[in-house]
Amino acid sequence: MYTHARVAMVLGLGLSVLSGCGVLGTSPERRAANVAANEARAAAEPRRSTIWDLFSKNTDANVTVRVNKYIWNASLDVLDFLPIESVDPFTGVIVTGYGRPPGGGRAYRATIYVQDPALDARSLRVALQGQGGGAVAPETVSAVEDAILARAREMRIADSKL
Repeated sequence: MYTHARVAMVLGLGLSVLSGCGVLGTSPERRAANVAANEARAAAEPRRSTIWDLFSKNTDANVTVRVNKYIWNASLDVLDFLPIESVDPFTGVIVTGYGRPPGGGRAYRATIYVQDPALDARSLRVALQGQGGGAVAPETVSAVEDAILARAREMRIADSKL
């Protein structure tokens, strides 16, 4: 008798849950309308992104990182004497504060743009500014770009030996 009561209670609970969810007693048309409404609601909600979206094959430029890792790391390595103010790997921009190079007297500020995933000189743009907003000689900017690209090549060669 106790087993029959337990079975009846479980069946009753299951039926009440199913009827409460609207599964029992609804027509196929009504179920199709509910499914369509749920799909429309899901499409209207903005999709939340996660850290794993960076590693997926996504063509959205706002989700994927499109910079060359060697140029990025070489920029941070060569200009390590400058304090970093902001970094954005999605757009490829590194902004530094003012700092003096080792052995140098003049303080500089840099903005580095890594514009392409290729290890190429066209992928790198460096903007230097002297203290007080003064202009920096183009030769100095070119020398900094060359140093970053040389360090990036060294890092790539070291990676290929692994």
